Amino acid sequence: MTTSPAVSRFPVPSLDQMPEDIRTRIVGVQEKSGFVPNVFLALAARPDEFRAFFAYHDALMEKDGGLSKAEREMIVVATSAANQCQYCVIAHGAILRIRAKNPQIADQIAVNYRKSDITERQKAMLDFAMKVSRSAETVGDADFDVLKRHGFSDDDVWDIAAIAAFFALSNRMANVTAMRPNDEFYLMGRLPKP
Repeated sequence: MTTSPAVSRFPVPSLDQMPEDIRTRIVGVQEKSGFVPNVFLALAARPDEFRAFFAYHDALMEKDGGLSKAEREMIVVATSAANQCQYCVIAHGAILRIRAKNPQIADQIAVNYRKSDITERQKAMLDFAMKVSRSAETVGDADFDVLKRHGFSDDDVWDIAAIAAFFALSNRMANVTAMRPNDEFYLMGRLPKP
């Protein structure tokens, strides 16, 4: 008899053990995607943190603005690869493939965004995101000047920084918890829908 690998190295509550608002959100995600991403299960053990995490996630990733939703996912994939976060590279790589309608883009960005089939503007965005994620103490006026030359507004720059910083937290927690990517993520957005 085989058992499926653990979602996390920490205990994961069952749906009936979760507060109703969290259970409702998880069921909604399952109905929409056909499965429950393991991040929802892993964080459900700490309801206040679950709510805070997803509120900030949604505020950053689901809004309209100068960055497309695909560009937001590019930031997550590039910085998560640099932070060696398997969960976020796999999960957000799937979302990126779908949002960009490009089955190769997530792999390219995860391996080396500088050689990816993206625009120079997007490369500048990722250069800044990587700096925020890996060495934020070195960010200076010159970085802002580069972004301005590529047409990024102050709000866009804030969004790039906030996404990189938020996912630095997410990457570290996913690594500490040994959060396992769902098998479903690996094929999402790779092949045309039948």
